[in-house]
Amino acid sequence: MKFHVGVAAHGSGSDPERARRFVEALPSDVRILLGGYWGLMRDVAEAARRRGLQVIFFLPHDPLERVPEDDNFIKIDTGLDYKGRSVILVRSSDVLAVLGGEVGTVIEALMAYSYGKPVFILRNTGRTTDKLEKAFPDAFDERKTGPVFYADTPEELAAKIVLWRGGIRSLNFV
Repeated sequence: MKFHVGVAAHGSGSDPERARRFVEALPSDVRILLGGYWGLMRDVAEAARRRGLQVIFFLPHDPLERVPEDDNFIKIDTGLDYKGRSVILVRSSDVLAVLGGEVGTVIEALMAYSYGKPVFILRNTGRTTDKLEKAFPDAFDERKTGPVFYADTPEELAAKIVLWRGGIRSLNFV
């Protein structure tokens, strides 16, 4: 059974190296779920394409860029606005990896947490998501509806996701 890794990432700018390092550290039997094909999301999609991984795109009604035709790319035109398509992305994910972003990425992280999904957040990206750990070091609120983990490198982020998938729930040692 495929494991669905949702990726929340900024839609402006690019960081193909961060994307490559994260995707290459994932196992080959995952599906990557994205909200579009621009910015860092495109970098993740292209890194996944090079590895032959399947990518599912949950597209808003007015995507900034079209997803290219590729046998490993599945496009779902949600007909929803950006926030609405984020609900489908998060609900369809087994975990959410936050590779750095602004308010939309923060919203997806909080949404995943509210649905009880594990949230894995990359530190030191230079984006607003870097502030999450200071505000919420262990959980986003006292209910602790979903686990929140932080990592220093894309490889560590992927490793924590792999361990979580394998049933290891205490990831402070990684």
